[in-house]
Amino acid sequence: MTSTAPEKAVPDTAPAPPSAVELSIGGMTCASCAARIEKKLNRMDGVTATVNFATEKAKVSYTDGIDVADLIATVEKTGYTAEEPPPPASATAEPIEGETTPAVDGELLSLRQRLYVSLVLTVPVVLMAMVPALQFDNWQWLSLTLAAPVVVWGALPFHRAAWTNARHGAATMDTLVSIGTLAALGWSVWALFWGHAGMPGMRHGFEFTISRGDGSSAIYLEAAAGVTTFILAGRYLEAKSKRKAGAALRALLELGAKDVAVLRGGKEVRIPVAQLAVGHRFVVRPGEKVATDGTVVEGSSAVDASMLTGESVPVDVTVGDAVTGATVNAGGRLVVEATRIGADTQLARMARLVEDAQNGKAEVQRLADRISSVFVPVVILLALGTLLTWLFATGDATAAFTAAVAVLIIACPCALGLATPTALMVGTGRGAQLGILIKGPEVLESTRRVDTVVLDKTGTVTTGRMQLQDVFPASGVDKDELLRLAGALEHASEHPIAQAIAAGAAERVGSLPVPENFENVAGLGVQGVVDGHAVLVGREKLLAMGVPPLERSREWGRVIELPRELAEAKAAAEAEGRTAAAVAWDGEARGVLTVADAVKETSAEAVAELRALGLKPVLLTGDNQLVAESVARSVGIDEVIAEVLPEDKVDVVKRLQGEGRSVAMVGDGVNDAAALATADLGLAMGTGTDAAIEAGDLTLVRGDLRVAADAIRLSRRTLATIKGNLFWAFGYNVAALPLAAAGMLNPMIAGAAMAFSSVFVVTNSLRLRSFK
Repeated sequence: MTSTAPEKAVPDTAPAPPSAVELSIGGMTCASCAARIEKKLNRMDGVTATVNFATEKAKVSYTDGIDVADLIATVEKTGYTAEEPPPPASATAEPIEGETTPAVDGELLSLRQRLYVSLVLTVPVVLMAMVPALQFDNWQWLSLTLAAPVVVWGALPFHRAAWTNARHGAATMDTLVSIGTLAALGWSVWALFWGHAGMPGMRHGFEFTISRGDGSSAIYLEAAAGVTTFILAGRYLEAKSKRKAGAALRALLELGAKDVAVLRGGKEVRIPVAQLAVGHRFVVRPGEKVATDGTVVEGSSAVDASMLTGESVPVDVTVGDAVTGATVNAGGRLVVEATRIGADTQLARMARLVEDAQNGKAEVQRLADRISSVFVPVVILLALGTLLTWLFATGDATAAFTAAVAVLIIACPCALGLATPTALMVGTGRGAQLGILIKGPEVLESTRRVDTVVLDKTGTVTTGRMQLQDVFPASGVDKDELLRLAGALEHASEHPIAQAIAAGAAERVGSLPVPENFENVAGLGVQGVVDGHAVLVGREKLLAMGVPPLERSREWGRVIELPRELAEAKAAAEAEGRTAAAVAWDGEARGVLTVADAVKETSAEAVAELRALGLKPVLLTGDNQLVAESVARSVGIDEVIAEVLPEDKVDVVKRLQGEGRSVAMVGDGVNDAAALATADLGLAMGTGTDAAIEAGDLTLVRGDLRVAADAIRLSRRTLATIKGNLFWAFGYNVAALPLAAAGMLNPMIAGAAMAFSSVFVVTNSLRLRSFK
């Protein structure tokens, strides 16, 4: 197959991959606005777009022949604004500045001003309308004086948006609010100037439902002003809540250092992080943030990565260890060589994954969008139908008008548009804080369905590094002496088993002596002289074959046999899948050391948590059956699939799916990437390879398997929140519209209920911020 690949590549005729851009959209006020922009963009040839109302962004992919200016022009023709993204240089140089917080803050300030002024003017209008005792002679003219600025100036953003949409032949939630409030104000002005409502001594009662009466003496100033103020309050609270929902992503971006001390000619020169380049060496003092991803070239310390990975325990680093940008140096002075900068750093990649996830749409939201896109025209027709029905049925113009206005006001589909994006923003942001990166909203559906979780052994359940497990000294041999001599000899070897023994020995007995006449016996072990002792460490065969003597020790020529207690210890260790190394010196067997890929301390707890979520764990490994079963027993896994070649892992996942199971796969290596992509849900350990991370649906920044259970719990909680939001939003509209049409809701009460529905949805989403 590989030989034919070059022949298939035809560079001259192959279509170029589509380009992608993210546009900031201005002027959207509800979900139907987003749906209109999305529809217009997708009508362009070669364009695929997704518009998110909550994040106010459009993610667009487009083919050759189209440029960003065409996309912006299409959005502007639809009646909204779009901004071209900043040049790559400035975007990567200072990613934090790319946030549009000043514009967002300006919008909040404008909303707050309109809300406060409208509130001050509306309160006396509502009180006079509701409390007859406050209705002095000509009170209605004071109401008009106070209410008119609220409806005209306070509701100006609604009127402006409604007019813009009308010019483009569209109707949105602003259309409903604008028509409703202006109709109420217009009716009141007519009644005051040309009807009987302007007569001195006129009195006005307030009812929660619609009352019938003479239309020429009825005014709706309190409804017009009250609805405007309630909706402004809802918009303001909604905007503030959306800012909170995106706070986790902004906090993630702001984790990075602003400047860095670079070494130049042996001196420290402080420069902005934007000027840092790959290969630069920089100093990180205690308490400072690591400026970018790099490798420690001098010093040792403990690094606190809690703000990036959620891991509370600082990690020890020394020369040769990798460090991640935005982590904090908690100990000594470090010199780090930059390996990745700007958009390539782990922090930037995390932020990109989170933002991509927030810009996506779950399948349930697509249904809500389709409903929102036709909802407003339907409501306008329903309001007109309500007006005509009341007129024909009762002949009461006042009641008919009031019911129609209530229908217009209460039917806003804002809650539908906010249901998914706000929950996604909060859920993915909270996940990022805990070291869980959710790639997209469709992942949430997968977490609900999975019933089997396949765990790759090496690097996932185990550390992926050999470690010294047990020490069995022969009768009369000191355990520390056994470790000291064996560890000293193994320290000179590069073999992973030898390095595990050396590291374990150094940890338990301290410094190790330097061996002499060291020799590696291929496939069997090592030999040498340590402190005058002729030492052998390796397979039993090495001791039994009678190794030729070296000059300093004639005793190596003897055949050495393991005594019974050591032979039994070795056999028991191998039965559990461990590797046993025999140790001998001066012609006698002195002990047995066992080595194994150590199981992570948290793996057993993680497996128990996965079981509690209703998942059946399966251990998958290329190791032999004995090793796999030993690891499985230690962590509480019943089903083991061992001796699987890397390329066969995909077949295992497909076989499990063929049995009717919905499979989640957790892995970290290159050989796991295909299986992660094939599984219904792929969870990639962030400590693993880029290939695995790219293939996974969820990335676990920390190498702790317990985070897999946390990720599934958070995803399920986010999905449940989305569904709860949509249930409320749908239920609210389904229940409220008939009530309004039946004349059971005063327009002002309808406005308050509509504003509350949006605030409720956003507030419900914000509960995800407390996920532990």
